[in-house]
Amino acid sequence: MIDGQPLACFQPFIDTATGRIAGVEALGRLRQSDGQLTSVGPLFADPRTPATALRRLDRQIRDHALSRLHEAPAEWFLSLNMSPRWISRLRADQALPSLKQLARHEVDPQRIVFEITELGGNSERLAHVVGRYRDAGARIAIDDFGAGYSQLDRVLALQPDILKLDMRLFQAAALGGPSSDVVKALAQMAEKTGCWIIAEGVETEAQLNFALECGSRYVQGFLFARAQEEFFATDAFVAHFAQLRQRYVKQKLSERGRLMQMRQQLSELMAILQQWAQARAPLSALPQLQAFPWLLRFYQCDRHGTQLTPNLEWRHDGWFADDRYLGHNWSWRPYFYHLLAEGWEERRLTLSNTYRDATSNQYCLTAGQFFDNGERLLLIDIDAAGL
Repeated sequence: MIDGQPLACFQPFIDTATGRIAGVEALGRLRQSDGQLTSVGPLFADPRTPATALRRLDRQIRDHALSRLHEAPAEWFLSLNMSPRWISRLRADQALPSLKQLARHEVDPQRIVFEITELGGNSERLAHVVGRYRDAGARIAIDDFGAGYSQLDRVLALQPDILKLDMRLFQAAALGGPSSDVVKALAQMAEKTGCWIIAEGVETEAQLNFALECGSRYVQGFLFARAQEEFFATDAFVAHFAQLRQRYVKQKLSERGRLMQMRQQLSELMAILQQWAQARAPLSALPQLQAFPWLLRFYQCDRHGTQLTPNLEWRHDGWFADDRYLGHNWSWRPYFYHLLAEGWEERRLTLSNTYRDATSNQYCLTAGQFFDNGERLLLIDIDAAGL
């Protein structure tokens, strides 16, 4: 069933801090009689392929990759895919085949990343074997992170050094929408656990921009290179990456400029609304505020976070009072306790991070500022879609 000569091809990881190649992933290929290379992926996905044949094929590819690592720069790491299903079959006292291969090829384990590729296998046995890899000096990565809930349990059990974002989830998230929030949350979780993030499947500039926004340490994908037999020069993509990174930073600076402009407009809006609130004028005295099209609603809280007024919204050419949230306490929200931390006497306008509003499902920002000698807080919800 396995037709062709097994060999490893290498796809580079680009370091987002330097644009240089930091390492490569070994990907299995079969050289056909006509010289063409085909991926071994379909064989591993086909349940009809005998497990013994797959294990033998996997070790042949890994052996070929290790035999060639001496050709790569000494600072590069090599990522090797490992199947938990096969790891789980090892006896507790059995020598690990991969570590024997490293020794045979005189490869320093510190240059190796063992990439756990799927969800199967016995978790307890897997954690034990992963511990032995780590004791030898190798690092551990979890591939396709975010593809399934049980991955979270695996992260806690294995404590990996690297998380590779699931390619399909990552590419969907780069288009925006709810999956974007999910991937950013996963990236934040990885950062808090001390993991490096690898974004694989980076094929477009928009996907690279999203990877940078997620804080990816490395990126991998066709935007830079496909897997090939020969190693690229370490600096092969530095100029290209620098150009792309510069465009990303320019885009972020433009976004920041729009945000700073909005801050100025918010200061003007705060002054108008506070003057109206201080006068305790009727709703009919409130101007239309067409100059602030991003205004969703505003309301007042006391210094302890309890809402004092209805939400006031402009609807159908008139102001509408929504009193459903009267008496609700918002002191637990980050934008509120950040204000509290600065003190009631501080009149600085604060702006929250972007979030998805639970009632309207809109992306929002909330601006807040104390007034009335620190007795009241004016809060403005902003439509963040334009940002």
